[in-house]
Amino acid sequence: MIQLTIRVVPRASKPGISGTRGGALLVRLQSAPVEGAANEELIHVIAKAFGVTKRDVALVSGQHSKVKRVAIATLDRHHIDNALRLLGIDPQHLSS
Repeated sequence: MIQLTIRVVPRASKPGISGTRGGALLVRLQSAPVEGAANEELIHVIAKAFGVTKRDVALVSGQHSKVKRVAIATLDRHHIDNALRLLGIDPQHLSS
């Protein structure tokens, strides 16, 4: 299981992973942070970006924060790093 630190930007015009900020993966979400909608969308975006099912992605901490920890159950660090490179993100810019 791999954990990533994520910084979310709610109410963005275009959802998706858009780089890094402060050692965290920057994810833009269209949903507002109301009644868990942004967290649900975050899980969907992460699952799609890393090619896993939504049930393989879990929100570990930060349910009510812009900075969150997400666990991906079925991938190892090598697969995560390759997926990040395909998105144009240097894995070295993320904190462990």
